Amino acid sequence: MVEKELLRRELWNRIDYSREISDDEILEMIDELILQEVRKGKLSLEERKKLRTELFHAVRKLDILQDLVDDPAITEIMINGKDRIFVEKKGKMERLDAEFDSEDKLQNVIQQIVASCNRVVNESTPIVDARLDNGSRVNIVLKPIALNGPIVTIRRFPEKPISMEDLIAYRSINRELANFLQRLVRAKYNIFVSGGTGSGKTTFLNVLSNFIPADERIITIEDSAELQLFQIENLVSLETRNANVENCREISIRDLIKTSLRMRPSRVIVGEVRGGEALDMLQAMNTGHDGSMSTGHANSAKDMLARLETMVLMGMDLPLSAIRQQIAAGIDVIVHLGRLRDKSRKILEVVEVTGYADGEITLSPLYQFEERKSTSDGNVQGEFAQKNKMQFLHKLQTAGLG
Repeated sequence: MVEKELLRRELWNRIDYSREISDDEILEMIDELILQEVRKGKLSLEERKKLRTELFHAVRKLDILQDLVDDPAITEIMINGKDRIFVEKKGKMERLDAEFDSEDKLQNVIQQIVASCNRVVNESTPIVDARLDNGSRVNIVLKPIALNGPIVTIRRFPEKPISMEDLIAYRSINRELANFLQRLVRAKYNIFVSGGTGSGKTTFLNVLSNFIPADERIITIEDSAELQLFQIENLVSLETRNANVENCREISIRDLIKTSLRMRPSRVIVGEVRGGEALDMLQAMNTGHDGSMSTGHANSAKDMLARLETMVLMGMDLPLSAIRQQIAAGIDVIVHLGRLRDKSRKILEVVEVTGYADGEITLSPLYQFEERKSTSDGNVQGEFAQKNKMQFLHKLQTAGLG
């Protein structure tokens, strides 16, 4: 057997770091190393091909992660230290029979990832969010925070963004509800998407965003850029920045929302609110930026309102009644997503925020997913039932869609 780590070290020693080295030159060096092993009679044709790819990925790509990142069937990659790698494939979790040669190699890959998007992660700053060149979202946690080694979680997004037609085909939504939500987006209702982890909030926000008329000016604000609004020509994409050792100060979601309001947006789309930026998002919705959208973690639409109250209090100490009035005035519709026991993702409820009365935000359920039965193979079946008619139709009527 060939000692891959020895070949890798020899390859690193041959590279001239004083100049730019092309991929073709790297491959030539690899071929020379492999030829040496072939002369020793150690490699079959299949082993040569595999070794060539592995060495190239080790130098120019993400080592053993590269094939996983390139696999369209994998939606999540979870690395718990150098020798425990799990993936989510077609909704199922499995452990891979693969590992990094050493923790140092895993650390090198981590530094390669964060450097590519101008971020820093080390013992003094052990947590960072980043992204890969293909748009995949990356979260990294290092020691001493992570006790069992470097932890890397990669959320991989499809190369072709999921469309509403795809969601209908997956039975995540039906045609009637899809058409209704499309009209709400075009009529510039402020929409908040809620759901648990992995319920598809960002994917659904992206689907809704693609209903925005192409002639509007859109500002997107995210921790790590994920939204793909290809049909919008006048698009500004803003991304947060962590503070680093080069004395670059942190640029937060709050900073970006505030500056976006000076950029003449037609709408502001915030990828996710987690804290005090909820107040700034609500203020944007309440100051003429109709059609704005965002997402947040919650177990139901009603729970999302409670969480928003808490997040606003994280940003400013305001009376609860004032916060609730801001929420009721700013958000028109909440779309709540969920992941069912058969791993399918569905729209569970669509709720209209109808106002503020007697100290409480009032809601009117418009659509709910009603489970009917489970099939023998465990698949959940049901229907999207309409509960109430929309009460506030003025935006639809103004847009000629009522």
